[in-house]
Amino acid sequence: MALHQAIQRLLLIGVRIHTAPAPAAPQPPPRLMPLIAALAPGHDAFDQLAIHYGHRYRSGYWAIYVLSAVAVLFAVLPLALGWDDSRHVLHPFVGLWALGEVGVISTVGAIYWRGHRSDWQGQWLRARTTAELTWYLPLVAPLVDFTQNEGGNWYARVLDPGKQLHGADDIAEQCARNEPLARTLLEHALTDQAFIASYARWTIDVLEGQKHYHHRVAIRQRALQHRVHHVNNWLFGLTGLGALMHLVVHMIWLSIITTFFPALGAGLHGALAQSEAYRLGTTSERLVGELQGAIDKIQEAADGPTLKAAIEAAIALILEEHQDWHMLVRPHHLSLG
Repeated sequence: MALHQAIQRLLLIGVRIHTAPAPAAPQPPPRLMPLIAALAPGHDAFDQLAIHYGHRYRSGYWAIYVLSAVAVLFAVLPLALGWDDSRHVLHPFVGLWALGEVGVISTVGAIYWRGHRSDWQGQWLRARTTAELTWYLPLVAPLVDFTQNEGGNWYARVLDPGKQLHGADDIAEQCARNEPLARTLLEHALTDQAFIASYARWTIDVLEGQKHYHHRVAIRQRALQHRVHHVNNWLFGLTGLGALMHLVVHMIWLSIITTFFPALGAGLHGALAQSEAYRLGTTSERLVGELQGAIDKIQEAADGPTLKAAIEAAIALILEEHQDWHMLVRPHHLSLG
């Protein structure tokens, strides 16, 4: 489990996330199985790369925000507990706390430096985009007119110029490598009623899976927002209480409450803001409805003449969603931490 997942799981202790059971795995038409198998190694490689860098990037900024609050705790703890007094029995060890504070700050700096040097965010976005586009290539292939021998990116040959993701050189390469196989497998496919029916069912199943995924994302992001806001209310409430107590009771340990608690609250809020929990939740809620609309249109089209247009619109919706996610995440860098 990655660090960001562990922190979020800790924050969500006691929260029950109720979602419908995941739909069954989509069953592609047998005619497309060889193409799916040919594309699988490339997809798996980029998917694993995306998971690796995604965990590093998200764990990186969560660590920066949380450790910044821990650094405040290290700075104030010796004073709050009186260890700075030369008469205190633990005064000889006060330097260790200063060393610990330097270590925490150095860790924050190291995460920041390594994240930018290795471009964790950029690597994540590029790998995730390539993995997603590779995953949907078999869905796009039946819509491509392979008799034209145009070559190039299948998405650009099917969708309007403004609806495909740009800069996908790896996708163009995979399209070129697999075009002879796709041309052979899909020859006269759109005149085969059995294939058309199974292709439509497969597309609907894929969209159902996406709908379930976004429904779960929306619920989880909403739950995370509410829990962090609830924790922050308590932290800042206790901070205010500690400040009021300072007016009556002059106890130095109250400094822990009035310094560490607001620092921790600010750190949690900053990490939540950088994770774009609100916008991700809102976007996923909207997509659940739009995906259901796309499913309805495919079901209405059945094997009629508008089926191809309905599937093209559904694929465009998926790609637009991914592009929106890309634009949502890209402006954030570890430097914002």
